[in-house]
Amino acid sequence: MNSSWPLARSGVSAPDTIATERLELRKPLTADATVIYTRYASDPDVTRYLGWPRHTTLDDTRVFVGFSDGEWRKWGCGPYLTFSRSGDLLGSTGLAFETPDVASTGYLLARDSWGRGYATEMLRAMIDLAQLLEVRRVYALCHVDHRSSQRVMEKGGLTFEGVLPRHMMFPNLGPDHADVLCYARTF
Repeated sequence: MNSSWPLARSGVSAPDTIATERLELRKPLTADATVIYTRYASDPDVTRYLGWPRHTTLDDTRVFVGFSDGEWRKWGCGPYLTFSRSGDLLGSTGLAFETPDVASTGYLLARDSWGRGYATEMLRAMIDLAQLLEVRRVYALCHVDHRSSQRVMEKGGLTFEGVLPRHMMFPNLGPDHADVLCYARTF
């Protein structure tokens, strides 16, 4: 990547915290590693359809927090942790930049937070943030068998673009590359 690229087309950094109707999103902190690990990063059900391996040690989660810091320094944006208004960690979302005007997004929730509409609310917050940062294209991918994620992307305002054959490895499912569905929005 070209290190001379601005943080985003607009030159605006993302806010450290975002409030939605029911959620608080903020940058991960070093002190969050233990709760991230115990709430979702080590859970086989939560990590089943993710593109990164389930965390087997707290050090794996510390590496994620370090990665997050690097993304925020480089792009002025990156992963967000998602909390209930009462302060309980629910999951994670964010924007991952490929170029200053193209970013991917995703979301994950601890099992006890599934089925409450939080993922859709998180996705809409990331779409709004992408628009604020003058991103031209924001997209999300999901495994072809992950029906609940497909519904979230449709309800959240992304448009189905197609199937990408054998596009991505899901390390918690096995070593083979799998087909993914691509949803996106352009501004």
